[in-house]
Amino acid sequence: MNTDTKDYSKRYENTLVAILFFSWGTVFLDRMSQLYLAPYIAPEFHLTHEQVGMLASVLAITWAVSTLFFGALSDRFGRRKILIPAVFAFSLLSWLSGVAHTFQQLLLVRALMGIAEGPCWSIMTAIIEESSIPSRRGRNIGIVVSAGALVGLAVAPVLTTQIAARFGWRWAFFVAGAPGILMGLLIWKFVKEPQHDATEGREPQAETHHRVRLKDYFSILRYRNIWLCCIGAAGFISWLFLSNVFAPLYITEVAHQAPTTAGFLLGATGLGSFILGFLLPSLSDRLGRKPVLLAMAAMSALVPLVLLIPPLYAYPWLLAAILLLTNAGQGMPTLVMVLIPTESVPPQFAATSIGLATLVGEIVGATIAPTLGGALAESHGLGITLLMAAGGTGIVFLAALFLKETAHIKSTAPSTKSNNGP
Repeated sequence: MNTDTKDYSKRYENTLVAILFFSWGTVFLDRMSQLYLAPYIAPEFHLTHEQVGMLASVLAITWAVSTLFFGALSDRFGRRKILIPAVFAFSLLSWLSGVAHTFQQLLLVRALMGIAEGPCWSIMTAIIEESSIPSRRGRNIGIVVSAGALVGLAVAPVLTTQIAARFGWRWAFFVAGAPGILMGLLIWKFVKEPQHDATEGREPQAETHHRVRLKDYFSILRYRNIWLCCIGAAGFISWLFLSNVFAPLYITEVAHQAPTTAGFLLGATGLGSFILGFLLPSLSDRLGRKPVLLAMAAMSALVPLVLLIPPLYAYPWLLAAILLLTNAGQGMPTLVMVLIPTESVPPQFAATSIGLATLVGEIVGATIAPTLGGALAESHGLGITLLMAAGGTGIVFLAALFLKETAHIKSTAPSTKSNNGP
């Protein structure tokens, strides 16, 4: 490859990372907005706590199913054909959330939004993985995935609640949906269909889409790493949702801190998740996926555990610093839900492998775990939910112990991919 071609390839790779960074941030903005706007929506619609939970659960369930289904379709028919309509669709559905007038209408819109947003996760990460050279895959995916922490966990709560306080919650949904239209246009204009045989370390994949049969998709279940990644994804998403749903309640109701203190602490941990979320996956390109995943799981377990230590609340800046330096949560999905699955299966099943891990993770972590945690909190107190969150990272750690290393396998010896199998 001549110098001009290499320079162009690197420029395109950087452009792709930038576009998909903001695109994924927009997806997470639209998904998380509903959680932060619940205090404004619930009184108007006279919602119970159960109904508020249903709005989050229905989106998680439809997201889980669609990320696998449409991810598999993109493996067969191409990424752009599925991704571009999905981006425009979830943006329009965010606007429709703002015009709902009953709980049933909002429930339907959020269910449809899950269907539209689910493919964005598996397809965006697959495009990055396929378009990056091996030495930058962890870095690039880590950067894109970290947008969820920056936009969804740091910007979204401030942006949506400020708009809702001044103009009403409906306008917050309108504003949240607007960036998606722009990102859809940028993806349509600048993002190319990945060519597997043109990427360093890739096996040629010319003319594979039409040869793949339905039963071939089930072949990914032969790979041990896929099963372990599904378990790890369940642990990570359990940690994510148990922490985000119940930590604010624990800080205010049990630790008796002001809501502003809770916001300060959660903002600090969200910022840490953003920073570590792209720094640590970058290290996995050189140190290996497995050791970095083990480190991230161990570090992130401290996030809910330190919140259970009452004396630390007397020193909020110290507690915030601990949370910032230990929350490596957004780096975990980069490895356990994207890189390790895609590096463990043939390239024509990349998005399918991401979708399968996400399906299991969303059902267990975003639907079952918060419901179970809420029920246990009624009888054992809110502290049990933070212990459960730490247990989620323990599951990630245990799954990582048995994973087979995948870093650099394709770049050094593509033919050894089968060694990641059963």
